[in-house]
Amino acid sequence: MARWCYRHRLVVLLLWVGALFGLGFAATTAGTDYANVFSLPNTDSKRAYDQMEKAFPDSAGDTDTVVWKVADGTVEDASVRDRIQPVLDEIAGMKGVGQVAGPYRGERGAAQISRDGTIAYAQITFAEQANAVPKELVQDVVDTAQGAERAGLQVELGGQAIQRVQEPPTGLAEMVGILAAAAVLFLAFGSLFAMLLPIGIAVFGVGTGLFSTQLLSHTTDIPDLAPLLATLIGLGVGIDYALFIVTRHRRGLLRGLESEESAVVALNTSGRAVLFAGGTVCIALAGMLVTNLRFLDGVVIGTSLTVVFSVLAATTLLPALLGVLGTRVLSRRQRRKLAERGPEPERASGAAARWSMSVQRRPRTIAALALAVMAVLALPVLSLRLGATDQGNDDGTTTTRQAYDLLAEGFGPGFNGPLQVVVTGGDTDALAKSIEGTPGVAAVAALPPAKGVTVIQVVPTTSPQSVKTDRLIDTLRDRVIPDAGASAHVGGVTAVSKDFATITGDRLPWFIATIIGLGFLLLLIAFRSLVVPLTAALMNLIAAAASFGVLVAVFQWGWGLDLLGLGKEGPINAFLPVIMLSLLFGLSMDYQVFLVSRMHEEWVHTKDNARAVRVGLAETGRVINSAALIMVCVFLAFVLSGDAGAAMAGVGLAAAVALDAFILRTALVPAAMHLLGDSNWWLPAWLDKRLPHLAVEPAEEPSKEAAPADGGASAVHGFVRDAEGEPVDGAVLTLLSKGGRQLDRVTSLADGSYIVSVPAPGTYLLSATARSYGARARHVVVTGEPLVHDVELVQGEVDADAVN
Repeated sequence: MARWCYRHRLVVLLLWVGALFGLGFAATTAGTDYANVFSLPNTDSKRAYDQMEKAFPDSAGDTDTVVWKVADGTVEDASVRDRIQPVLDEIAGMKGVGQVAGPYRGERGAAQISRDGTIAYAQITFAEQANAVPKELVQDVVDTAQGAERAGLQVELGGQAIQRVQEPPTGLAEMVGILAAAAVLFLAFGSLFAMLLPIGIAVFGVGTGLFSTQLLSHTTDIPDLAPLLATLIGLGVGIDYALFIVTRHRRGLLRGLESEESAVVALNTSGRAVLFAGGTVCIALAGMLVTNLRFLDGVVIGTSLTVVFSVLAATTLLPALLGVLGTRVLSRRQRRKLAERGPEPERASGAAARWSMSVQRRPRTIAALALAVMAVLALPVLSLRLGATDQGNDDGTTTTRQAYDLLAEGFGPGFNGPLQVVVTGGDTDALAKSIEGTPGVAAVAALPPAKGVTVIQVVPTTSPQSVKTDRLIDTLRDRVIPDAGASAHVGGVTAVSKDFATITGDRLPWFIATIIGLGFLLLLIAFRSLVVPLTAALMNLIAAAASFGVLVAVFQWGWGLDLLGLGKEGPINAFLPVIMLSLLFGLSMDYQVFLVSRMHEEWVHTKDNARAVRVGLAETGRVINSAALIMVCVFLAFVLSGDAGAAMAGVGLAAAVALDAFILRTALVPAAMHLLGDSNWWLPAWLDKRLPHLAVEPAEEPSKEAAPADGGASAVHGFVRDAEGEPVDGAVLTLLSKGGRQLDRVTSLADGSYIVSVPAPGTYLLSATARSYGARARHVVVTGEPLVHDVELVQGEVDADAVN
């Protein structure tokens, strides 16, 4: 497939461009129909909502609030009334505004003025829900209301529709994330074209995924949070997947492969790993379905679709673009060096090799330090409290936050989240009196009944996010309503948030068990080991605990919120653990696959666990860290999205990816694998026979000259050291046949280690040369098993065999 895409690159490119613009035109023409279906079956708040919907079907429009406060006098002064009432009348006359209920007219107007007379509010009911209200209309309402301000008169607005016009321009977060990723890619590659490739792949993957999701919103319920999260994950995995493949392609070019062969090898090795990794991400996202929350079904569709398109772009569009660019994916310096000096042997970078050697030398120390860091970061998770954010968590400079604070100041903290006790039977008056006498209740008001349903508005003395408000809801449900002998349900936004948090907490263990179990099974099949998947599962749990600890410290305790401009502390959004664990599991599996697949390949060749872990970390550590740094940049950029949920997810995922890649995958995992030794690759024989075989990253196809004989292939490996026993970095080792034909050529790593492949058992000549040293050669006899052969180089000493 890679070869076909490379040779028919213009056809592939035209197909992708046509798909992107075709889907974009169709989606733009059809528009959006996102639906925030928030159904919590078998909950008290859902029963209350169903009864209200039957009795009050016309109260569907979004209700927002205008709040004003005077510094001197009262809001009933003529000067204030004459300034505010005309503004309210003007807003009421706007097309798209249903009604405006102010404090200066109507029977209930007096209730909209605070006891001290300094704060009042008016309710604006739009004809549509918040997402459907035109932003131009909302902006006109905001400008008209705030136009009444003067010295000593403060006017603020709150509500869902108002909050929408405060959000930064659409695409700002995505653009910042892409620019940050571009900077990291340019530093990693040193080539403009190589930098643009992963970004282009991500744009095509995310674009087609989002347009498809937009079209699907007309056929199924997809929440408006889905495209935001799809962009978040799509940009991250799209850039990362292309980065892995482009890195492998550039390595092939530097080793002297033709551009087409290098692209085919890259797709047939790293491309397979990308397919496997993309599949694990989709499986992890699908794990959200076990929670049985309809709200998340649309999120699964949107995010999974974007990941699928990102994988398709990486495996079809990328080889076509590699064919268009040719060797220009290398920097000018690399192309010039390749032309002057010829191909260079494959070797890990010095820093990566030195770190890998350090991990091998001190595995216990490094493992203990990594565990200590993760444990400290995970401590705050013990005080995790799920709930829902509201406009009280907005930044203090926004009008919605100031309106929220003014209402709390004038009418009590519970006014921003009243409870609705929906009564369908029994003595309503007796129930209202019982509720009024309940500790924690500030005010009670029974609304006129309709169709046999009466709604009692209950204002708590505490804020919607307070633990005491949650206890009040439990008290009403468990004691007050049953004691009054009434048939009633407690609803309202605050009660819904509490029920959602409870359901999520109850179903979270099943969800975690599902995704951990699926991940264990996939890694078991891929790496033929019981210990590797068990280690991965444990690391996923450690990463989740530490990342949620960071979330609690930032968003629940308020550490650094002012610095980040993210408003006020509060509970963690109840839906975030499910979404974040899905994404974290999928992304950490990516890094585990790329890291361990290289280790497994080395283990298969040498059966030397220490070498397999050392070489695997040395050769993949840098690309994993680069990929993680890109992810962190993309996720942190979503702090600028203006959406509190997306900002919380961005910070949480950025912390999770950083901890996972920089501490777990490059320190704790390899240290643990060194300590576990050969048991890493243990699998009972009876289980090995029954498991299907899945090659995540197969070895490159050998040349015809190096084809193995009937005896099978093997290897020679060991260390190159000087007379003092110090490792020799950069020594060139060449394996020759009896006839002098070169069979393999490698360069020793920073620790002096090397490995050459042997096509078949027999006698060969192994030569070693290095700058500042002489040359040395020895005949080696290789059987069916890998041969350990250490080489000592002495300055000025040359073997005759090496010369001949």
